Amino acid sequence: MARRAARGAAVAAAAAGSSGDPTLYSIIAPTYNEAQNMPLLAALLDEACAAAGLTYELVVVDDGSPDGTADVVRALQAVYGAQRLRLVSRPRKLGLGSAYAAGLAASSGGWVVLMDADLSHHPKHIPALVARQAATGADVVCGSRYLPDGGVAGWGLARKLTSRGANVLARTALGLAPSDLTGAFRLYRRALLARLLPAARCTGYAFQMEVVARAAAAGARIEEVPIVFVDRLYGASKLGPHEFAQFLSGLARLLLEL
Repeated sequence: MARRAARGAAVAAAAAGSSGDPTLYSIIAPTYNEAQNMPLLAALLDEACAAAGLTYELVVVDDGSPDGTADVVRALQAVYGAQRLRLVSRPRKLGLGSAYAAGLAASSGGWVVLMDADLSHHPKHIPALVARQAATGADVVCGSRYLPDGGVAGWGLARKLTSRGANVLARTALGLAPSDLTGAFRLYRRALLARLLPAARCTGYAFQMEVVARAAAAGARIEEVPIVFVDRLYGASKLGPHEFAQFLSGLARLLLEL
């Protein structure tokens, strides 16, 4: 209940300005023990957006990382500015959905990019997400590992098969077209995301599947671009058997609700 309340409160705070600045891209990156990755993420993001002429803000939502992630972000604010690099510091892990909602409440862009902070999602792909939206008028653009020219690097065969199998299962069961339902690298129209987050009930990696499924059910136009997902350079992966069980539970929930 506390997790759901935190998510709802943050989204309610964002709803008043749900359209946002249409020229600003708010990039929301939840973190837990990502201190080693933050300097490079900030630098690569700034480089990619500058090269593409994109105005952006990076909103880091840190869930009480014991490795000092929040302190690293504060130090980086001296380089990039507190308006360009925002920090939402929370006392403990409160869930991925509530982290996105908290980031949305702290942001002001009309377009929102959700991405991982561990460098698995390279910022160089952001201009492609933006270009695809501009060309199609899409409400959501997903970065897909499973389109031609997409892929993954650094995974073993078992993990590749698990991810691919989960996506095929979800696409077939839910009747959805996007090739990568569990990927977390996406561009959303802000007003749409503000409506979707309060309805989301799944946790962990099933959350990504649920949000795009609810977007499709709401009639949103969803497009994709290929990305290459690279396994994290620093820190430990947070994916395990518990997350896969959450995925199956979330899929069952969506089959009943949608």
